Amino acid sequence: MKTALVFGGTRFFGVNLVESLLEKGVKVTIATRQNSGDRFGDRVERLKLDRFDEASIKTAVKGKEWDVVFDQLCYSSTDAKIAVRALEGKVKRYIFTSTLSVYDDGVDMPEELFDPYTYKLEMVTKEEVSYKEGKRQAEAYFFQKAPFPVVAMRIPIVLGEEDYTERLLHYIKSIKEGKPVYFPNPDAEMCFIDQREAGDFLSWIAETDFKGPINACANGRISMKDLMELIAGELGKEVTITSDDSTLDSPYGVRDTWSLSNEKATELGYSFSSLEEWLPALIN
Repeated sequence: MKTALVFGGTRFFGVNLVESLLEKGVKVTIATRQNSGDRFGDRVERLKLDRFDEASIKTAVKGKEWDVVFDQLCYSSTDAKIAVRALEGKVKRYIFTSTLSVYDDGVDMPEELFDPYTYKLEMVTKEEVSYKEGKRQAEAYFFQKAPFPVVAMRIPIVLGEEDYTERLLHYIKSIKEGKPVYFPNPDAEMCFIDQREAGDFLSWIAETDFKGPINACANGRISMKDLMELIAGELGKEVTITSDDSTLDSPYGVRDTWSLSNEKATELGYSFSSLEEWLPALIN
């Protein structure tokens, strides 16, 4: 891999992806509307385009080619179709960021539990379906229609200091302020991935010859009860967990354990961190 085009490289773990690629000596092009800045200076090239407009992409990529395209901004089969039509003949490999959400609830779920090669493909926009179904349809389109090799990195909730969703911060603030936190099932467990590891894994998998769906997450999982107690311990506070007041906002309010198996990626040679190694420090 000598050249890479990145959709979604200006915030959160997309930034970590770009940094990882640059460290490997890859010539990186960031595709962006350029409505916001980035921290890469003259270390990257930039293309101004609209990821969700086929004509805009075609105009911007005219006369250009890349070894790998990384796509953090695909949420439906329509989005996938736009990318395939605009980039056919211009890319050797496509790495798409998918999600744990393509699965139903389950413990340490392997990739085989959702098969995008046989899933019924329907052309939808992200506004027409749920996030879960949009990502399923995006995978289905890529694996059933794309003329180039595709990887779908399926990840759980990404944690990091630059997490613009502020979901973990929601619980930290609530406990710090002495507010109760709601979970329908405090014993339900989740897995996570650190933002740096998400970016690093993307650049790593691009250098393999793997194609297809692959899970990526830190080793280990944690119950919502233990996560809240960990936060409370770091804050030196008490935590009140309620299962009765569903009017309270609860971003991690899962009813059953929801976690991935990273066995396939580990067998390929990637060494994942352990959740317990970095989660307390992140909370702090």
